[in-house]
Amino acid sequence: MKIAVSGGTGFIGGHLVRYLRERGDEVVVVSRSGGSDSGTPQSVAGALRVSWAQLEREPQLLEGLDAFVNLAGESINQRWTTAAKERILESRLSAAQSVARLVSRLRDKPAVVVNGSGMSVYGASEQATFDESSPAQTSDFLGRVVTQWERAADAIAGCRVVKLRIGLVLGAGGGALPKMVLPYRLFVGGRIGSGRQPISWIHIDDMVRLIDYCIRHDAIVGPVNATAPEPVTNDAFGRTIGRMLHRPHALPLPAAALRLLLGEMASLLLDGQRVLPRKLLDAGFVFRFATLEPALRDVLPERR
Repeated sequence: MKIAVSGGTGFIGGHLVRYLRERGDEVVVVSRSGGSDSGTPQSVAGALRVSWAQLEREPQLLEGLDAFVNLAGESINQRWTTAAKERILESRLSAAQSVARLVSRLRDKPAVVVNGSGMSVYGASEQATFDESSPAQTSDFLGRVVTQWERAADAIAGCRVVKLRIGLVLGAGGGALPKMVLPYRLFVGGRIGSGRQPISWIHIDDMVRLIDYCIRHDAIVGPVNATAPEPVTNDAFGRTIGRMLHRPHALPLPAAALRLLLGEMASLLLDGQRVLPRKLLDAGFVFRFATLEPALRDVLPERR
């Protein structure tokens, strides 16, 4: 298959590009900067790399495309100043709009566009369980971002659209896990806030496999929860890390201190959602890492 990946140099995108290349797929990485000064597309690690500027001039570079995976967007792991919030929202809207514009200009349109999204669309709850049929909530910043992001993805016409509501992705060498593990390495780990907030997580290998699964299964359409089937609480997550690294889980971080340190961004750690991948399970997808301990054992260097 010929598959384009926007955001292919990021944590998830980089793993996806390698996975698809190993499967023998032809991969095109689309980035804000790519190709050469002459405008000729370049090959990077076996994948053709082009820029959005090149595609504006020459959309035919992606004729014959089977699928487009859009994972582009400004990181949310930064202090949420007014300027940062604008960048976070605009980067996602701009990427989805660019995909919609590109698809509209292609004579031979891709069969599917898989567009990144987030589980913040469900809002925060310590008790509720959410699946793809749950209503969207726009009561906080990330909820509003995801709602507008998915609305922009809905404007992609002429092909099947999948909206990936991505959970906490666990992988070695990237994502949020190294920062979450660091306090335990320093013997200062413990629950965050109440510790009751659910963490809906997914192993990076299952993340890229389910993207590929969505591409190749025509019945999968619309919102898809990209989370493992067994969420855990923040307290259970930390206790598992501590047990596996032989470190204490004894120094709680109060919510007030975290809000003072991070501001509004503290909601990423203090709020949670119990999100289940109902649509993937119903479609027959099998998780390699359905529970937390085997997933952490695979990604923590000390436990491999």
